[in-house]
Amino acid sequence: MADEQSQIERWVSFAGKFLPPVTLITALLFYFGYVSARSQYEYFGIDVDTIGLSTQDYVMRSPQPLLVPLLVITLLAVAGLLLHNAIHPTETGVRRAARATVGLLLFGVAALLAFPLIGHLPYYALFVPGVIGLASATLAYLTYLRRQVSPHVGGQRTLIALLVVVTVICAFWATATTAQYTGRGLAKADAEDLDKFPVVILDTKEKLALRSPGLEETALRAGAGQTFNYRYRGLRLLIVGENRLFLVPQQWTASNTTVVVPLDSSIRVQFQFQNDPP
Repeated sequence: MADEQSQIERWVSFAGKFLPPVTLITALLFYFGYVSARSQYEYFGIDVDTIGLSTQDYVMRSPQPLLVPLLVITLLAVAGLLLHNAIHPTETGVRRAARATVGLLLFGVAALLAFPLIGHLPYYALFVPGVIGLASATLAYLTYLRRQVSPHVGGQRTLIALLVVVTVICAFWATATTAQYTGRGLAKADAEDLDKFPVVILDTKEKLALRSPGLEETALRAGAGQTFNYRYRGLRLLIVGENRLFLVPQQWTASNTTVVVPLDSSIRVQFQFQNDPP
């Protein structure tokens, strides 16, 4: 019995070593999924917090915006390893490369400090962290190489650690920016092809006074047991939120608005079949 309990404790201890990384990975996936979704639905005038997406929803949305950053980081790592195996560093060569890298790093820092002046430029939030992060990673590697070719030089572990921290922060910044760009790109792709969303026929008790072009409002005939007075056509289901439907017109214009209706007895919703005979 004691042996079984000891084995269980070892397994629990072993599993506990993986909990912090799993928690951290989940938090990162949630964050990047949130950034992407926020940018995507802002395009339609929606604050993503009003939708009521769950943590799982955001995590499931994170792979797409993370594909490009992960691929780029992996390719850079492969290129770095190939370069490391191919070069034969010398003290003079390492010193010259370090000077050039410091210059690149200073250029990136200058661009960062100039944010009030040039922060509005396209891809600024992707270019600056890319330059600073790449320069920091390269400088950390060159600092390591300098220790290899010049044994009398100190290890400079603190400097390398700080440069690694800067690299990680810049990678996080660039990835968040990529997630934001991805969300906006998804939104524009959706706006170009709103026909792919389900067709919604909406019946309401009160007149909605919708102002988006292309919507058709019809007054329903009064009858016994008839509680709905108006019918609206030309709507598409963008997303189902927490007890709410987010509807958009079937054709995009700059004057369109997103219609938010509650999922309760105040409305009646019909979803129309696609015009694709079997």
